[in-house]
Amino acid sequence: MLDKLEPIAIKFEEVRQKLSDPSVMQDMKEFTRLSKEYKELEDVKKIYDEYKNVLSNLTNTKNILSTERDDEMREMAKMELDELESDQARLEEEIKVLLVPKDPEDGKDVLLEIRAGTGGDEASIFAGDLFRMYATYCANKGFKTELISTSEGTAGGYKEVVMQVKGSQVYGTLKYESGVHRVQRVPKTESQGRVHTSAASVAVLPEVDEVDVSINPADLKVDTFRASGAGGQHVNKTESAIRITHIPSGVVVECQEGRSQHKNREIAMRYLRSKLYEQANAERHAEIADKRKSLVSSGDRSAKIRTYNYPQGRVTDHRIGLTLYNLDAIIGGEVDQVIEKLKIAEQSEKLSAMEGLS
Repeated sequence: MLDKLEPIAIKFEEVRQKLSDPSVMQDMKEFTRLSKEYKELEDVKKIYDEYKNVLSNLTNTKNILSTERDDEMREMAKMELDELESDQARLEEEIKVLLVPKDPEDGKDVLLEIRAGTGGDEASIFAGDLFRMYATYCANKGFKTELISTSEGTAGGYKEVVMQVKGSQVYGTLKYESGVHRVQRVPKTESQGRVHTSAASVAVLPEVDEVDVSINPADLKVDTFRASGAGGQHVNKTESAIRITHIPSGVVVECQEGRSQHKNREIAMRYLRSKLYEQANAERHAEIADKRKSLVSSGDRSAKIRTYNYPQGRVTDHRIGLTLYNLDAIIGGEVDQVIEKLKIAEQSEKLSAMEGLS
């Protein structure tokens, strides 16, 4: 296994040296990229060093057993050998997980879209609940969030809300949330006390660079308008909000949360690139998921992935059959208890696939 880890350890040292280069430290974009890469490689380097140390100690202990004549020393060496062999087995299992092919997009920042689906006003209220859940979760994870666009519901919540999320391994963390989320509860607007089912869709889009998606300026229709809040009240009196239509694909994006037209246009272009990138890769992702027969990350944005049942205090993730009876904590932002289970399930799928090929 050392031969598989050595190239990663060498890469780690290269990145570490680059981070101390004054020219890199002055280039904030490159410094940020390398810092993320350093953090991703650090765990592998730690296990590499520990594994090398265990193998070295194993060799030394076996040599002692083959040459030592003192019974007490041999007994101590046997005990140490048992511990070292146990450590070797544990580390090799951890290494297998670390060597599972990573999604190259896992380290990217994301644009998180939440849209109210079926259910009228209640769907908008639920979309607002999901937005607050993710905003709290991201804050607790140390991710930075920024509102990109909002369309408020008439009875509260959002018809649509988009936020940018930045941090370490953001896409790799949030990608499992893409899909349709259903809520079962008595709506505030329900006078008969009946339980209704409503839905909201979540899309997690990795942010991409200009080199990843080429956009011809001639294919764009750019409109400016006044950013407005609930009830049509204007947030400002200037037309700082931006709407960009990509004519060939029909994709439309808006940004109205920034204070300047220039800022909103810049963010809207990043949003557009992510949308076009997702559109171009949707078919490829579906093919890969179908080949892997993956339950966890099919890439299907229309798949019903989770139900939040308020009368029973239950959250069910349908992809892995996970049921948890702590709805209040999860909707309050403790989403990790679901996401971590999904990560483990996906790793198990990939490990099984790797073992099937070996």
